Amino acid sequence: MTREEYGHAYERGFEQTTRLLCSKGVPFDSAHDAAQAAWAKGWEFIEQLRDPGLVTTWVNSIALNVYRSSLRRKTQFLTIWDIPVTPQVNLAAIDLARMIEISRPKDRGLLTQYFVYGLDSTEIAQRIGCTATAVRLRLMRARRAVLDRMSKRRPLPAVTDICKGKRFAFPACP
Repeated sequence: MTREEYGHAYERGFEQTTRLLCSKGVPFDSAHDAAQAAWAKGWEFIEQLRDPGLVTTWVNSIALNVYRSSLRRKTQFLTIWDIPVTPQVNLAAIDLARMIEISRPKDRGLLTQYFVYGLDSTEIAQRIGCTATAVRLRLMRARRAVLDRMSKRRPLPAVTDICKGKRFAFPACP
């Protein structure tokens, strides 16, 4: 293929190459740049063209490859916006020791075994000698009592006298 023939093919096929890339979803500016690079690369490797009648098809495939390569090379940046957020109460971060301190003395061991040591109701039932259903019922009542005391903010008087501001130390698991 001569220089003039390639020039005529460029004039006829450049817009086709750009439209092909745009039809594949490539933005117009990127499609225009990729088409320009493909036609330049086609001229550099013109000796590899087997059929001069298929020059536009050949350059279109080069253009697709040029665009794909540019996507692989392009570093993708994720913008992290600094959005001020007001702090919110995290209910999961409520101090467990305080919850156990304000619970009734007979519920402390049960709550400690369940929440601190992670035993399930059947394991606790085997340890204290009752049914798993009874343990689940006692746990439900103990949790409700603790939530009630925390919402009303009135701890048991005996606990206030015993603790005097000290942290409750968890007993060893029996």
